[in-house]
Amino acid sequence: MKFVQCTPADVATLQQISRETFYDTFVGTTPEEDMTNFLDEAYAEEKLVAELRNPQSTFYFLRNDKEQVMAYLKINVGDAQTEDMGEDTLEVERIYVRKAYQKQGLGKLLINEAFKQAELKHKKNVWLGVWKHNTNAIAFYEKKGFQKFSEHAFVIGDDTQIDWLMKCAVE
Repeated sequence: MKFVQCTPADVATLQQISRETFYDTFVGTTPEEDMTNFLDEAYAEEKLVAELRNPQSTFYFLRNDKEQVMAYLKINVGDAQTEDMGEDTLEVERIYVRKAYQKQGLGKLLINEAFKQAELKHKKNVWLGVWKHNTNAIAFYEKKGFQKFSEHAFVIGDDTQIDWLMKCAVE
């Protein structure tokens, strides 16, 4: 397995995996029309290309030995963070693992890569948002040392969900 930094040339693959993994994770938790509209807006090609071109955001594909994309990581620093957390923080905005590759330890590889990047960028804390009902993800992050420090609203159409904001010091 290897990490490969994404470029705008990867947008079609990034869009496919983003839509697929978000849908697989949250289907049934929000009305179908809201889900469809969210996927169309959040993962529109133009939006993803703009995110890929932002120097304060970085995407990494995790590929297997057959060059298949199993998962991806999106990290943000500075003004690219979805909440103002300051210059000494790195946000893990997305850890998306395709359904076929879940339960294989890829989440651990992805979060470890985020911490590696935080160290390289001299950040003191890593933070993320996770849906408060995603108990598996919360348990995973707590095992990695993350602690809840706040909440924020995550809106999908007319459906407002609450995300826990969690952070962990970079050691």
